[in-house]
Amino acid sequence: MIGRSLLELATHDVVRRAVTSAPISRNVARRFVAGETTAEAVAAVAEIAGSGRLVTVDHLGEDTLDLRSATAATDAYLRLLDALSGAGLIAVAEVSVKLTAVGLALPNGVDIALSNSQRIVKKAAELGTTVTIDMEDHTKTSATLEIVSALRKTRPDVGVAVQAYLRRTEADLVNLCVPGSRIRLCKGAYRETVDVAFVDRGEISAAYSRCLHILMSGPAYPMVATHDPQLIELTSSLAVRHLREPGSFEYQLLNGVRPDEQLRLAATGGRVRVYLPYGQEWYGYMMRRMAEKPANLALFIRAMTSRR
Repeated sequence: MIGRSLLELATHDVVRRAVTSAPISRNVARRFVAGETTAEAVAAVAEIAGSGRLVTVDHLGEDTLDLRSATAATDAYLRLLDALSGAGLIAVAEVSVKLTAVGLALPNGVDIALSNSQRIVKKAAELGTTVTIDMEDHTKTSATLEIVSALRKTRPDVGVAVQAYLRRTEADLVNLCVPGSRIRLCKGAYRETVDVAFVDRGEISAAYSRCLHILMSGPAYPMVATHDPQLIELTSSLAVRHLREPGSFEYQLLNGVRPDEQLRLAATGGRVRVYLPYGQEWYGYMMRRMAEKPANLALFIRAMTSRR
């Protein structure tokens, strides 16, 4: 109930303005968000890479409703990639892209988002890194997979996120699990109805487990995005069962969440990639993180009410 209420607040303009205007909110958000500028994002990548972890960088913003903003979001990714390359970090960092940020929600959105994401993918390939396309609410799933399929015609290494709580995801994985396919498996963080998604936490974890078995037993490159200790342990067990080498899959965890576990996994030789968001549109992202885990909400409340 708390999680669903927070997801509703993520779209509430009055609450968003109140929270984002409070300086303390920005300080709390920095636990999860690298900052608002390209320079801050690059500095955060360097710090994470120094501890033996990889990074995927997300320029925050979604549901763009005009062409100018979609172009600006695309240009921001191009600047980010150039900055990462200039800092010598391109080998340890890729980027994650939400298609609504680059135009998917506009009229003729599939064509606009495809064109803009092609620019980002092309730049990434020229510099020597990759792109993963994020998944959004269920109404965007089919269009997202359509665009990913088109991008992979020239760049088969384009990654895609899938959300285990959607009832369609197991069937989608059967089609996506081909050699070389980079697939990020996450639980899902959007408010969905029971007809399209599992909403009970136990059912979501069970769905994730089923999807994980499909991924780890197949020819794709799994990117296991979870902080759940049981699912992390299951990943390790499945890797042993299916004779997967450490470099044949990776763990992905959010910036600021379970940092000690990130370092532990990296120390054991596992590939660990940190999902690192940055940008001015941090409010919706932060609300989804609190909806996913009540402890994150408690952290925010303590920070907001503390006199110190």
